[in-house]
Amino acid sequence: MSAMLALAGCEVEEGAGGVEKAVASAEVTIPTPPVSSPTVSPEPTTSSHPSLGSLINEPAKEPIQPEVEAVPAFASVEESLIARYASVIPTKWGERVPGVKTRLHTKKDQVIALTFDACGGKEGSGYDEKLIQYLIQEQIPATLFINARWIAVNPSIFQALASNPLFEIENHGTEHRPLSMTGKLAYGIAGTKNVQEVIHEMKDNADQIEKLTGNRPLFFRSGTAFYDEVAVSVAHDLGFELAGYSVLGDAGATYNTEQVYNAISKASSGSIVLAHMNHPEKDTAEGVIKAIPQLRKLGFSFVQLASMELIGS
Repeated sequence: MSAMLALAGCEVEEGAGGVEKAVASAEVTIPTPPVSSPTVSPEPTTSSHPSLGSLINEPAKEPIQPEVEAVPAFASVEESLIARYASVIPTKWGERVPGVKTRLHTKKDQVIALTFDACGGKEGSGYDEKLIQYLIQEQIPATLFINARWIAVNPSIFQALASNPLFEIENHGTEHRPLSMTGKLAYGIAGTKNVQEVIHEMKDNADQIEKLTGNRPLFFRSGTAFYDEVAVSVAHDLGFELAGYSVLGDAGATYNTEQVYNAISKASSGSIVLAHMNHPEKDTAEGVIKAIPQLRKLGFSFVQLASMELIGS
């Protein structure tokens, strides 16, 4: 399934729409797959997700009026996705739903991906400066999944992280919600309730990150890393890859130093480690600082997600 999409910037309340970013007006075409098999969607084949401007031949005679044209262009995409999936009932729920990538594809290289979530809101908008400064000092690349609410509280820190080539900035959602078609809960957090909310939980923060950094995130990780298979299909239609994990590094920043160390030091080649960078008051930094020298002694190096092909469990 391929999609020609208009994806533009806006903030939302409760996963609903907003005013979109500048794009050219155009006919947007999305081939419709069989509704009976929504869980299998084509994977993105490029290392970045293109903006609408790269997909549409823009008129040359007159200046484009982006704010006016963006809304109808994306509205047609949204309408098509809602029509396609509104009546499809999900049957799977969890962190290992097909289509969620949990490991790096590697045969020879001894590589591990360190990923750190910044959740925002009541899940925490702090900044673990000790952790980040250690990564910088040791020149350890990492992938940072940033939520819109965390960006709102930490705009200058976000810009500094985004400008550092050690860090790959990816999308941790607009409201940090599990990606559900029916409002399912994960760890007490209510999921999105329908197709429209699924779309905007991903799209709106991606728009914001693209506006702030000039780069559109390719990877999305939901709040709690839970999904149903219909939401996975919607994500793929929007051009996102879903990044899960294979090593639970700090259990939502609840592990103590020894638990973080024990979890991360047991990572194997191809592991994607999930930990958090939004709780400086917790022990994540200490555990990471203790585990990394051990992994280096074992011959492991560290990579960003975008530098590797990802596979399922």
